Amino acid sequence: MLVARKVGVPGQPELAAGAVAEGGEAVLDRRLLAQFALSPEDVEATVQAERAELRRRVAAYRGDRAAPEVAGRDVVVVDDGVATGATARAALRAVRAGEPRRLVLAVPVGAPDTLRALGEDADEVVAVAEPEPFDAVGEWYADFAQTTDAEVVAALRAARS
Repeated sequence: MLVARKVGVPGQPELAAGAVAEGGEAVLDRRLLAQFALSPEDVEATVQAERAELRRRVAAYRGDRAAPEVAGRDVVVVDDGVATGATARAALRAVRAGEPRRLVLAVPVGAPDTLRALGEDADEVVAVAEPEPFDAVGEWYADFAQTTDAEVVAALRAARS
């Protein structure tokens, strides 16, 4: 389990200006920052808030257990879908730092251009659907509600047993 968090554009939290993942550096979308005339310093408060939430979730989900060792292993990073790719990119880079043998990104749906760009950070990108035009990940779900901490903890507990 790896926790990654989107860094929203100030005033538009659902638009990813970047992302952070545990153990990794913030990944910022320079093109989007330029489009909104923002500097990395402009989003720093949001980055710090997301890092705090990331730490809270790691503690809630993993407790005192160490992060899994990925060195020399095949690793699959799974995301619920990819629009801008910021969160997936942050997660891939954090995992890559652990020197896996092979790194695969698997998603049910994603923007075709973004998926191709993520090939720079993954050895392979697998997507069930790459619709053109692509508007939003949530369009591909009957229920795209946020997963609660309790649901995550229950799923992780079930996976361990």
